[in-house]
Amino acid sequence: QVQLVESGGGLVQAGGSLRLSCVASGSIFRLYTMGWYRQAPGPQRELVAEITSGGYTNYADSVKGRFTISRDNAKNTVYMQMNSLKPEDTAVYYCKAGSMGRTVAWGQGTQVTVSS
Repeated sequence: QVQLVESGGGLVQAGGSLRLSCVASGSIFRLYTMGWYRQAPGPQRELVAEITSGGYTNYADSVKGRFTISRDNAKNTVYMQMNSLKPEDTAVYYCKAGSMGRTVAWGQGTQVTVSS
C-alpha cells in the first residue's frame, strides 16, 4: 500500500514562493504518474500539475509559467515549485499517485495561504 506525505505549505505574501514536497512509500514510485491537486473551500478538487513516469508534465492554465512540477525517483519524491503566488492560489494542496488511469493513493494535504 502506497502512502503519500506532503510538506512545504504555509503562509506567504502575494508574489512569494513556496516549494511543496510529497514523499511516497514503496518501491515502484518511478512507475506512477504523480499529480498535485488543490481544493479551496467547496467540493471541487482541481488538478494543478502532473508528471508521468516518463517525465511528461501537464499544468492547469491558471498556473502555467508560475508553477513547476518535478520528481526525484531516487528519493521517491515529487516537488512543486510555486512562484509568483496569488491570493487565488490559496487552498489545501494534495498529492496523488496514479497508475494506468486509476488513483493509487492520496496524501493528507498541506495548506497554502497567500495573503494580499
